[in-house]
Amino acid sequence: MIVLNHARLPNAALAALGLAIALNATEARPAYAGGWDDRPSSGGFDFQLGGLAIVKPKYEGSKEYEVWGVPYVAPAGGNGDGFVQFKGVDDLRFRLLSANGFEAGPVVGYRFGRDQDDAARLQGLGDVDGGLVVGGYVAYRLGSIMPFFSYNHQVTGDETGGLARAGVELRENMGRGITGTLTAGVTWADGDYMDAYFGVSAPQAAASSFNAFKASAGFKDVYIKASVDVPLDPRWTLKLIGGYSLLLGDAADSPISETDNQWMSGVGLTYAFPVTR
Repeated sequence: MIVLNHARLPNAALAALGLAIALNATEARPAYAGGWDDRPSSGGFDFQLGGLAIVKPKYEGSKEYEVWGVPYVAPAGGNGDGFVQFKGVDDLRFRLLSANGFEAGPVVGYRFGRDQDDAARLQGLGDVDGGLVVGGYVAYRLGSIMPFFSYNHQVTGDETGGLARAGVELRENMGRGITGTLTAGVTWADGDYMDAYFGVSAPQAAASSFNAFKASAGFKDVYIKASVDVPLDPRWTLKLIGGYSLLLGDAADSPISETDNQWMSGVGLTYAFPVTR
């Protein structure tokens, strides 16, 4: 079952994306980059403004899905190998260090919360607030292949702890500016995160239909995701994304989880506009 959710990301998420623009003002790609290099340059830089419609589980472990509208603001080409790399709503990377294939830098983003009104199954569990996350990443580029490790921790809203991801990314230029990215990895979650999203405390058990369940730190899921950027003309870009994750350990064993199989897909459209010097 898929339902529409018209909620927008809170101001913290938009602030994080705005920060990407501010910090990247001198590092964005030249105008008309990304496969349209035969076009004349304006002598400035391009930014992308648009939106994504994302179909995702109503909560982690849900077998029901909802549609979220997510704003997209980033330097043109910012999801690739530039100074700013958009890897996900909770994984906006800033490459501050780069030498001989090695790179590292901070990570910012937004973590979705959970509302007990999202599903009848969640009644009595209370709400889990989303919020701004901060962290860092390290990676090593071997041509089109990039092993990486990243970590983010929520710093606003509820204390829902941290997530660490380790994986490998493969990025290919398919010609005419079309780029495809395939990423596979594993996610580890600390005790605070697991307790917030998969645990059931004694008071929650008394107010819901679940027995108490202690969710401990450990590997939360393995995942694979793919994305394709298709330039429609020098300004408009079509974005296609999809992914699958398999819940592991206490995330899979939690009584809150209806299924271990979690799917995600999305489509978006962005417009690149020049910012002249």
